[in-house]
Amino acid sequence: MTLAEELKARGLIEHSSTDPEKILGTLRTVYLGIDPTADSLHVGHLVPILLMKDLGEADHKLIFLVGGGTGMIGDPKEKGERAMLDEKTVAANTRALKSQLKKIIGGVSFKMVDNADWLEKEKLLPFLRDVGKHFTVNDLIKRDLIKKRIETADESISYAEFSYALLQGFDYLTLYQKYGCDLQVGASDQWTNILSGVDLIHKKLSKDVYAFTVPLVTDATGKKFGKSEGNAVWLDPKKTSPFQFYQFWINLPDAGIEKYLKVYTFLPLAEIGALLELHRRNPGERQAQETLARLVTEIVHGPAATAQAAAASDALFGSTSFSELSREALAVALAEAPSVALTKKDVADGSPLAEALVAGGLASSKGDARRLISGKGITLGGQTITDPDQKVYAGDLSGGYALVRKGKQGVLILVLK
Repeated sequence: MTLAEELKARGLIEHSSTDPEKILGTLRTVYLGIDPTADSLHVGHLVPILLMKDLGEADHKLIFLVGGGTGMIGDPKEKGERAMLDEKTVAANTRALKSQLKKIIGGVSFKMVDNADWLEKEKLLPFLRDVGKHFTVNDLIKRDLIKKRIETADESISYAEFSYALLQGFDYLTLYQKYGCDLQVGASDQWTNILSGVDLIHKKLSKDVYAFTVPLVTDATGKKFGKSEGNAVWLDPKKTSPFQFYQFWINLPDAGIEKYLKVYTFLPLAEIGALLELHRRNPGERQAQETLARLVTEIVHGPAATAQAAAASDALFGSTSFSELSREALAVALAEAPSVALTKKDVADGSPLAEALVAGGLASSKGDARRLISGKGITLGGQTITDPDQKVYAGDLSGGYALVRKGKQGVLILVLK
């Protein structure tokens, strides 16, 4: 199977400027651009980044462009104009993104550039003469997003946003002239902006360069991942911890799991097929979700953090006891789950479980807690509790910890102090 066939089989080619076999049949210098609109990448960025890693391992030369210049403008979005970021914020975001990219790409060789290095030096009149003359307003206003903004009541588009396509096209031209870059990849919502560079190079230099995009990956509700949609799952562990990151993947519904495995992992297609067959036979085991969660978390956070997140997850929601956890995994569980401290004096006399449920947020009141217990909705140490007057004693806290569960997702750790 050729690389182009592999990418098509994984559903990783949405648009293409020509036959993907022609594009990838020759070794290329390929670039992916990312604007530093936040101080972290998110899972929506991850698919094209992993595509770049795949291309690099196939011996294509890689260039990552972090848009320190275009980030000062911001590409047009569907509703409203992006908030303008100051230079200090853009510079800080750029540094953060560069660090994350290096960690994800790993040992694959790549070049990192910042378009602020040339855009900030470009003079207005030469830019308009040498670049602007190759773009027509007639064409730009036909682009879906710009057209929608113009035609929507109470919406408008500034000249700054309107000019974004010219800046992105100029980026491709610059990279072609400086590094021989002849392929740009990106997400499908950037397709018309990406074509701006292909067309500019052809019009200005009479040279052919290429482009293709990956599809936008959406969440279970059909929304694309991103901060503007309010559903960003960040790659920065300070914004989304490795445990929370792991939980996001392992809790995905079955619908779409095949697509996620194909675009977010490097697992061979045959192994994905075998895994999905096992999943279909016993969906309750959630082997597909566990594999996906482990592989993607390892890519972003590394094997050690992934192992700790997986162990903590199984202790909180599976069958692993707290006594089996490593010190690091136990620390993860305690940091991520709500907990209630009980003193030796509390448990010597027996501490009411209902009070712990309220203190830990699993019940809104003692009455609510008693109803949950009477309805067999609470377990303590894996045992269903039915007595609303149940008390917690020292013997219930093996190793100083006891897990209380409410349904499938509600958890509370009782900690002996």
